Amino acid sequence: MPEAGQRIVCFGDLIDDVVAVPQGPIRDDTDTEASIRILPGGSAANTAAWLGSLGADVDFVGIVGSADVARHEASLPGVRAHLRGHATEPTGTIVVVVQGQSRTMLTQRGANRTLDPADVTDALLADAAVLHLTGHVLLNDVGSAGIGQLIARATAAGVTVSVDPGSAGFIADYGVEAFLEAFAGASILLPSLEEGSLLTGLAAPEAIAAALAETFDVVALTMGMDGVIMAFGETVEHVVASHAEVVDPTGAGDAFAAGFLAEWVRTNDPIASAMCGVLVGARAVETIGGRP
Repeated sequence: MPEAGQRIVCFGDLIDDVVAVPQGPIRDDTDTEASIRILPGGSAANTAAWLGSLGADVDFVGIVGSADVARHEASLPGVRAHLRGHATEPTGTIVVVVQGQSRTMLTQRGANRTLDPADVTDALLADAAVLHLTGHVLLNDVGSAGIGQLIARATAAGVTVSVDPGSAGFIADYGVEAFLEAFAGASILLPSLEEGSLLTGLAAPEAIAAALAETFDVVALTMGMDGVIMAFGETVEHVVASHAEVVDPTGAGDAFAAGFLAEWVRTNDPIASAMCGVLVGARAVETIGGRP
């Protein structure tokens, strides 16, 4: 059983993933044999699902099409799901084409376009240890104005705020400075190497992590099979990846975030948290889809 004061609130996207794994090179204008599965996904929901599987005390706040509320609540065992059903927008959908360790993602954000930071109530924040945000999906017409207020409310309640940027492409479209301004006040940043490079304009992983640590208290720069660069205070340290046979990299970063946060609420130790994160991330890439 998790101890009191270790509760994690995840807020962000909940998606239906259509995961296609071609059995060979994709051929233009004709059929290519593939394994295709429809699975629940979404970065924040995936992290919540992994946290639930680890026995963490976790709440998830998100939105789906109104007809899908019960189905998606059932897809999050071990998680207290607070889902709002949208009357007209469908549940978001991503088509993920997996080719080795690379992915191509085609996204319809659907109801996620209307995620509202006000859905994370003060009652949910009370006695929570961490509020985890999947950044890019919150920067919509509804959420952009309220993100700063949500971070301020969480901070005032003594809750640590962590952010997974989630999409280099979206950050590029939204604007680096605007993105950093929107999430000013968060304590923990969990970017991929591509996202970190975009946010800093730098190429060397150690330099990227150190630069981001000037803004965020703790930075975990994930690099897939090359491990993680941790930066906090004056420390910049490499944590090696755990060996895994990669089947599908979908959700590896979400699983890393879950492992990291599950350890963080116990110890507040950045290195121990990263080590737990890489172990959970390795489990994720060995299965199809982004959830345990």
